Amino acid sequence: MASNSLAFSKGCNSSWTPQENKKFESALAVHDKDTPDRWQKVAKAVGGKSVEEVKRHYEILIADVKEIESDRIPFPNYR
Repeated sequence: MASNSLAFSKGCNSSWTPQENKKFESALAVHDKDTPDRWQKVAKAVGGKSVEEVKRHYEILIADVKEIESDRIPFPNYR
């Protein structure tokens, strides 16, 4: 999902590879908002990213989802 969203397509997160995005999304599925030390665990699962980078990546993802859900941008066309 994230790799096709607005901020990602505009290059805001060009330092994240598709593999890192997949690890990030998988880690979010495992470590929900109630997980102690959530961001440390997500950063560790991704590898090579700081807690701050992971938090920022999440903020961008949430902003993208809100834009899509508000119909301000079209839903991504997945193959």
